[in-house]
Amino acid sequence: MSIKMKFSVLISLLVLTFFILQHILSEYSMIQSLREAARQSMQNTSMHVASTIAVYAQQSAGGSVSMNNGTSSPESVFDIVKSLNPNIKEITVFEQDTSAVKYGTYTYLDSAADHPIVIELGQNDFTLRNMKINNKPYYRSYYTAEGADGYVISIVFDREGFIDLVVKKRNDTLIYTGATMLLVLIISYWLVGAMIRPLKDILWKVNEVSSARFHQPIRIKRKDEFGLLALKVNAMSQNLSIYMNKLRKAFEENRRMKEHLESFINHTSDAIHLFDLEGKVIQVNRAFELLFGYEEEEEAIGLVYPTLPDSHKAEKLHMLNQILAGKTLPTLETMRITKSGEMIPVSVTVSPIRDSDGTIRAFASISRDMRSRNKMEELLRRSEKLTTVGQLAAGVAHEIRNPLTTLRGFLQLQQESKKLTLAHVSLMLSELDRINLIVGEFLILAKPQATRFIMKDVRDVLQDVIALMNSEALLHNIEFRVSFTEDGCRISCEENQLKQVFINLIKNAIEAMPGGGMIHIYITNRREHITITITDEGEGIPDEMITKIGDPFFTGKETGTGLGIMVSQRIINSHKGTLDIKSQLGVGTTVNIILPAMKEESESA
Repeated sequence: MSIKMKFSVLISLLVLTFFILQHILSEYSMIQSLREAARQSMQNTSMHVASTIAVYAQQSAGGSVSMNNGTSSPESVFDIVKSLNPNIKEITVFEQDTSAVKYGTYTYLDSAADHPIVIELGQNDFTLRNMKINNKPYYRSYYTAEGADGYVISIVFDREGFIDLVVKKRNDTLIYTGATMLLVLIISYWLVGAMIRPLKDILWKVNEVSSARFHQPIRIKRKDEFGLLALKVNAMSQNLSIYMNKLRKAFEENRRMKEHLESFINHTSDAIHLFDLEGKVIQVNRAFELLFGYEEEEEAIGLVYPTLPDSHKAEKLHMLNQILAGKTLPTLETMRITKSGEMIPVSVTVSPIRDSDGTIRAFASISRDMRSRNKMEELLRRSEKLTTVGQLAAGVAHEIRNPLTTLRGFLQLQQESKKLTLAHVSLMLSELDRINLIVGEFLILAKPQATRFIMKDVRDVLQDVIALMNSEALLHNIEFRVSFTEDGCRISCEENQLKQVFINLIKNAIEAMPGGGMIHIYITNRREHITITITDEGEGIPDEMITKIGDPFFTGKETGTGLGIMVSQRIINSHKGTLDIKSQLGVGTTVNIILPAMKEESESA
């Protein structure tokens, strides 16, 4: 149905509603006026009958009533009244005490309803009620007046005339309403068509805009609301044309960018997969499928942390919590599991994916296969080891040759003199001890013993070393100043190796203060790591020597081997820590050791 027809029907319905309401009010008013007219007629008739009965009663009491003169009897008056008003069908006079009929007829019988009213009716009262006799509607009135004591005048009034009149007027109204509605429908259809004619132009323009044709505007001929609407539609079309061009350009740029990103993601050698906050995989690239052994993308979609081994669940939870807290995580070298269950070393970078509000909705994980790099690093380490072994061999040969020369000279001297000199024996034994020390430290460096890491409090380890070195410190007039944190300092370590490091450093500090002094030892807990600081009050180390400390056989002491700091650095590195040396001439030297602290969850595990 068109909008023109809808408006026409709506207007017609409004007019029809108005006519219906008017007809209902008119009919109700007519029924009420007819009822009131019937009531008034019946009341007047009842009063006239009552006065007639009163006169008749007086005449009967005076004996002046002629029995042959019917014109003065109540029945003759009743006949006259009924002839004057055909709607009055019957007049009945009841005795109020007994409800017996005194005058008139009582053919319209309804004694069950009439009797109570007749008995209870008061003086000068008039009442009217509806009744049906043989399914025909009637009014019956009841009246008692002065001069007719003890009598109730009842009149039966035919209502069919009223109903016929109402039906006739109703039919006339329906015919009038139908003709009027047809005329209103035609006129409203024409008027609405004239009013909404500009909507056709607007609808045409909307169709043009929906087809992305924005150039031809609507010709505005009116200045009413439709004209304003057409003006706004033209403006909207112009703006849409501008925005559409911008959207085309943006769409083309987005398409090219999407193709570039998809090409990069799908052709990069790094395995990339996206997963939601619950760990469910939502997208992977081709490198991910090849690295972890999945045949197609759909096989990995929907899996929860498919590459994460059970032993690394805490690691993943820690990383995600750090990212959700707003921290940027560095690249992590760890282990991942393939579809077949093989453990492979990878380098993992996890980054958040945020929406326009900045809320994290997913994560992007980039995994790089480290097997080739690890093999290359192993080759480099072997190469460096061979180079170091060559340096060690040359250094050891040089260091051992000197005491061997001394031993050979003393032995030759004793062989020639054929005498045993105790002073020479003491010197030879000291040289043999020096050779043993060099060889022992060389063995520690070249082939360290198998290590077994356990959880220890570094304060206890350092206390044992201080107790061990305390006697030597007292001999050199040196005092220890110790300041340990009260927080727990638990680390994963090989206790004997760590003691060796502390012994080397404290021994170096003692030898740096031949005249005595103070050695300050501090331990602090930084939550993520434990810091051990050993500071002496010696002469210090020149800046040009600081960079060479740790090189094989480099030493600033006359009796040193140059292997102690190198071995100590190797041990600290194996504990995933760092060893840093700072020195100032005339002030002293400070050695800082940083070791990773044990996490609470690691301790409980």
